[in-house]
Amino acid sequence: MDSAIFLNTPPTKLFFRCAIPAVITSVFGALYSVVDGIFVGRYLGEDALAAVNLIMPIIMIVEAISNMIATGASVNISILLGAQKQKDASKVFSFSVKFILLFSCAISVLGFFFAKPFINLISPGASEEAILHGTEYLKVYAIFGPLIPIYFATDNFLRVCGKQKLSMSIGVITQLLNVVLDFLLIAVFHKGVKAAAVASCISIVLGSSITLILFLNKRMDVYYTKENIPAAQFLRIAANGSSEFFSSIATSIMSVVMNLFLLKYGGTTAVAAFSIVMYVDSIIGMLNFGICDSLQPAISYCYGAGLLGRMKSIFQRVLIATIIVSLASFLFMLLIGPHAAKIFIKPGDTELLNVSITAIKIFSFSYLVGWIDMCFSSFFTALDRPVRSLLVSFFGTLVFPIAFLFVLTAVWGLNGVWLMASAAAVASGILTLILAKTLKLENPNLSDNLVSPHSHST
Repeated sequence: MDSAIFLNTPPTKLFFRCAIPAVITSVFGALYSVVDGIFVGRYLGEDALAAVNLIMPIIMIVEAISNMIATGASVNISILLGAQKQKDASKVFSFSVKFILLFSCAISVLGFFFAKPFINLISPGASEEAILHGTEYLKVYAIFGPLIPIYFATDNFLRVCGKQKLSMSIGVITQLLNVVLDFLLIAVFHKGVKAAAVASCISIVLGSSITLILFLNKRMDVYYTKENIPAAQFLRIAANGSSEFFSSIATSIMSVVMNLFLLKYGGTTAVAAFSIVMYVDSIIGMLNFGICDSLQPAISYCYGAGLLGRMKSIFQRVLIATIIVSLASFLFMLLIGPHAAKIFIKPGDTELLNVSITAIKIFSFSYLVGWIDMCFSSFFTALDRPVRSLLVSFFGTLVFPIAFLFVLTAVWGLNGVWLMASAAAVASGILTLILAKTLKLENPNLSDNLVSPHSHST
């Protein structure tokens, strides 16, 4: 099996073999939103840029549910493959694919017919032009919706099967296609904000089609099967993926809450500035996400195989790498981020530029400790410890941020919004380290948690 690389490759070599393709894929993946931001901001203006930011929470909520199943299933599959239970792993894979496809179809219908009411509900105070742009953008996503969330799931499954370089190649190709389409549709043919959505959706759908085909005819360590999994096993998968689900949902909720505070203290300009911060942040943030996510299959595999010492050794390398990247990211955001903001803004829009520069400089300090909860939340998920991972997500992405928003904006107004990220990261980091310190490791109980009754090894 190709996934045996998680067992046989020396930890340091394995780290680079997994992390480098994942980081490249993650950074290119961030181009989906960043390229949209560059073309929308420079060619269509502030209202269009704000519109994309306003509807992103809706898209993120839909993807969060499919990611919950994909993440929980990936951990489950990795542990089962580590225990040499390929048939059971394939059942989990097949069920996950079917569930995500059916769910995506249902949500796409709702998204198309209720796009404008959704946007009006979550964007009080936004300009009519921004709401119109957001509605167009969301409807395009709804049309392509059935084949969008499944791409991110099948990409996870490729990496679980030890196909890191293949995953990277598909990711880079689809993301470069998005850049080309954005340039043609927006800069050359001037098709408007919905063209940005069309470019991203066509690229993702291409990636989905390729990855779905790759799992045909037992080419991979897992394959399609008609057999389903027991309800209890599905609930366990959902539970373990719940931290990623909640993190995505909480991020979406926080985006809505942030927009309310931004509209209150700085209007549409502040919303546009925040979207620029997120565009710059997405490239940097995806570096650490790529590192943590890339080694999750290896950690789960070693856990399933009972190799706890090897598992800890792999995680130590993850910690070292994320600390280094976080320090470099802090310096980049603080020193170069303000210059990078200019590429998203029409020449002459000095108000938006000044607000964006202030936001980026203040936000940059969150990188100094923000790596803690990201690393350990991924580690808890890889070990099938949903409660600890969920606690990190709940407090780190929702409770602490909302609490600090109210406190800091009461004192510093708009600057309090930008300060919130650093304050919440410190509080979340302390909680995460306490949860890590009290963690007790033992071999997984495969019969109770992961394997269906009457199953057997292959």
